[in-house]
Parts: sequence; C-alpha cells; structure tokens
Amino acid sequence: MNFAEAADGTELAWTSEGEGEPMLLIAGQATSMDGWGPTAELLSRYYRVIRFDHRGIGRSGKGEAGRYTTQFLAQDAVAVLEAAGVDLAHVYGHSMGGRIGQWLAIDYPQKVCTLILAATSGGRRPEPGTQPDKAALDSLVSGDVSRLEPLFFDAEWARNNPEATHAFFNSRASAWAKARHFKASREHDAWNDLGSIQAPTLILHGTEDALTPLPNALLLREYIRGSVLVRVPGAGHGLHLDHPETVGWIRQFIARKSS
Repeated sequence: MNFAEAADGTELAWTSEGEGEPMLLIAGQATSMDGWGPTAELLSRYYRVIRFDHRGIGRSGKGEAGRYTTQFLAQDAVAVLEAAGVDLAHVYGHSMGGRIGQWLAIDYPQKVCTLILAATSGGRRPEPGTQPDKAALDSLVSGDVSRLEPLFFDAEWARNNPEATHAFFNSRASAWAKARHFKASREHDAWNDLGSIQAPTLILHGTEDALTPLPNALLLREYIRGSVLVRVPGAGHGLHLDHPETVGWIRQFIARKSS
C-alpha cells in the first residue's frame, strides 16, 4: 500500500499492479479501490493498473469537507498519478468515478491518453428518461445491499462472485463521508465543458441501468466529440464488474486509438 498527498495534505491510499501502459481506475460513489476486484486483476494482465481510495473511503484520510466535489476529487486523482510517477494514463471511471474522470480530462488533458466512462453522466439534465426512477433512488439512499444488488449486478454473477460483490458494497466509510460523496455526485455538472475533452473517449453503458438510465450515455456521446458509445445489452449499473467482455472492448479501443 502506498500513499499520495492531496493538495490539502490528505493521505490517499493507492496501489499498482501489472506492467505496461498506465491505467488509472476511478471508483464510484463511496466505493473503495477493492471494489474493482476481478476487473482490476484482468486489466492488470495488459496494463499497469493504478487504483486508489477516494478521500473519506477505505484507507484514505477524510480531508476537508469543502473538497468533496467531483472537480476537486479529480485533483486527488492527479495527486495519485504523480505519486505513482505517471505523466500520462488511460483513465477508466465508473459512475461517480466517470464524473471525476471527465474533470480529469477537461482540467488536465495532458495527463489523459484515453478516457473510458462506464455507467455515468455529465450531470443532471431535464431531458425525459435521464433521471433514475424513485424506487431505484430510494434503494441507493437506503444502503440496503439486498435492494442495491439487483440494480448493479446480474443475479447469477453475484451468486458466483460473492467476494467481489461483498467488496464492492462494503467499503469502509463513515456516514459523514458517504453523505459528501452522494452530494458530490448529485451536484456534478460538466456539460458546458465536455466539448473541450481531447482524449479519445469510450462510453460503456448498460441498457438496463436504472440508476443512470441510458439516455445519459446518449447525451455524453453527443457532447464529447468523436466519442464511441457501446450499449451493453441487459447490463445494469455495475457492468464494469459483471460484464468482463467490456475489458476486451476497452483493449480494442485503446489499441485502435494508439495505432
């Protein structure tokens, strides 16, 4: 375990696995680096995979309350890259991690080689179909794993991968930190800046994502010039874990953009 120092002095826990081109994994809201589980292991066969715990989560420090915004959290990600000695990385963000990844690509374009956005959005929009239904939102707020699991994962995958499922849903975080993560994700709004993203961008989105419905991905594709959208049939919000075929698509995308 390594530690990076954020701009406000907060210690951020991070790890590195594998060799090759660096790939930074940015976890979702109130989720630790351990939540990447088998996906991190699979990606580390091809890349140097760097993971970290967001402030307030897992082994990282709590830090200042005012720095819990997606744009400030992107600065934390930069601190991790610098601690890892990485100038340029592929960036893969899931859910709120995708929101953070957007700011990373907007504010630090020189650090992002390619951008992969899974199950995310550019922020809240009034367009029909972009908001989660009340039942899905209530389940998210409840924190009840039995209610959350069907929104994220295929039932058979969850049964066959109990350790990965447990690691994803059981990050160490206080109610204080969880509330600030929820607020940071909810208040994210990068729509006016998405057009400045220069990094080749791959958008992965499940067709059955009730927490971040598919129309959000359609809007992202519209706003991020040259981006590629892959709809994952039948996938929910946790497609980065229960659909390992996405790793192959990511590798193909990176190889194509790097050639």
